[in-house]
Amino acid sequence: MKKWEHKSLDEILKKTETVNPLQNPESEFEYIDVSSISNTTFQIEETQRLKGKDAPSRARKLIQTNDVLFATIRPTLRRIAIVPDHLDQQVCSTGYFVLRPKPELNHRFLFYYLQDGDFMEQMEMLQKGASYPAVTDAEVRMQTIPLPPLPEQRRIVAILDEAFAAIDTAKANTQQNLKNTRALFDSHLQSVFSTLGIGWIEDRLASLTTKIGSGATPLGGENAYKSEGISLIRSLNVHDLDFRYERLAFIDDTQAEKLSIVVVHPLDVLLNITGASVARCCVVPEDVLPARVNQHVSIIRAIPEMIDPEFLHFMLISKPYKDKLLQTGEDGGSTRQAITKAQIQEFKVAFPKSVTEQRSIVARLKVIMTETRRLESIYQQKLDALEALKKSLLHDAFRGKLTNHNKQLTTVS
Repeated sequence: MKKWEHKSLDEILKKTETVNPLQNPESEFEYIDVSSISNTTFQIEETQRLKGKDAPSRARKLIQTNDVLFATIRPTLRRIAIVPDHLDQQVCSTGYFVLRPKPELNHRFLFYYLQDGDFMEQMEMLQKGASYPAVTDAEVRMQTIPLPPLPEQRRIVAILDEAFAAIDTAKANTQQNLKNTRALFDSHLQSVFSTLGIGWIEDRLASLTTKIGSGATPLGGENAYKSEGISLIRSLNVHDLDFRYERLAFIDDTQAEKLSIVVVHPLDVLLNITGASVARCCVVPEDVLPARVNQHVSIIRAIPEMIDPEFLHFMLISKPYKDKLLQTGEDGGSTRQAITKAQIQEFKVAFPKSVTEQRSIVARLKVIMTETRRLESIYQQKLDALEALKKSLLHDAFRGKLTNHNKQLTTVS
């Protein structure tokens, strides 16, 4: 890297100012909180219009156009943004380090450097605190930056601006395709379960099941969990169409015996019955067994001669029934959503009287679901590749390897 230097940020940053809005109680200003910056768009997406008398204690840093804001709370979340013209002379939280470049440092070159993997690794090593890991302004100031002459900085910024704009467009298109794919399956589910077909009947779940019930958490909570043993299924494992194995808990035989009334059987339908994940639903996979459920998950064990368990599962995640379940969860009047055993028992569902027809519907839905997941996988791989491309371009940019002829730039094109 001919003519490149390595300088500490402290050497090439101007001093910034603090302000106390309380001293001007009636003056209004725009406030940028730590949550105001998006770590996907790298922009200040929302601000609060406040009077000085209403300013929070953290509203103390004065900002200018082209300052670069870097959140020092949970720094690896990469909440980084450039201050736009309309927020000149406004106020940000002390949770940001305000970087104001001297003339020898291009503000967008600095903005991109703060996103680079090496800088992020340094932040990860320096951050302290379990609940709210953070770095100090002084620690950020002491970081070094590879610094080429200003014309080279501008050239690199121009290349990155163009490449990142193309990548962002490609990501937006791919995300829309992913959204459309999921919506197509949801739409098909809705069309199946929104009206009663010929030969369909309606009944309460209590009449269609041999078991409805939830369990409990062993005494001692998470500290009582084992590294292996009998699975304890929690609400975080239960997702629509999907059982997630991450953070699956285990209990020993003694603990499991105390939960003997909630032994999970093959093809049991699992329904989340409390909290933010209420009404999420899946069929238990056999490789999780033997298993129990805790108090946040209910077993619904269908009578297969009356209603196919997989048909019931598809029904409960369809929009018409999902909406009914969510409404049921809110009807209790509690601030915490919850569905009781009695409510599940009285929950009415419509289905073909013929189990053969139910299974035929399940087979068609599985074909569509398989194709949906194949397309989702393709689009997700593309999104991952585009994100990796961004990281690769940043890596090359700060090592003097970024040219207009980079293979990566050809890929973007």
